[in-house]
Amino acid sequence: MSYDKLKSLPVYRKSLELCYISREIASYVTFNKDLLKLYQSNSLRDIIADSLLTDAILIPKKIALAEQLGTHTERQKSAAYINIMIRNIMSYCNGLEKDGVKEKEYLNLLRKEVKLFRKSFKSWRSSFKDGNNLNRN
Repeated sequence: MSYDKLKSLPVYRKSLELCYISREIASYVTFNKDLLKLYQSNSLRDIIADSLLTDAILIPKKIALAEQLGTHTERQKSAAYINIMIRNIMSYCNGLEKDGVKEKEYLNLLRKEVKLFRKSFKSWRSSFKDGNNLNRN
């Protein structure tokens, strides 16, 4: 699937928005402002922010992979993986809140974005429940 077709998918666009918001929140809440080195930190907040970024980045990659391969099995695997990432992101919001992030409105904004993403994700996922091997090139 070409990038133009991919970026026309609502679920893909929503996943990119989720990535953007996650990156902004991670850069705001972390003690280490070098986002590429968060994994090296001993701070719980930095570790959670790193995990948040990693999972948010993996979602559009999994969507692109599912659309590129197009087989029902691969799409189902990607959907299951994305579902796990969505739950993780919600858990990271809770973890950041418990770690003392005072700006809860930012975390609530991310939670709201996750809910919006879930709507488009469910719609996308229901488009391949029929079991056909669709090749969407």
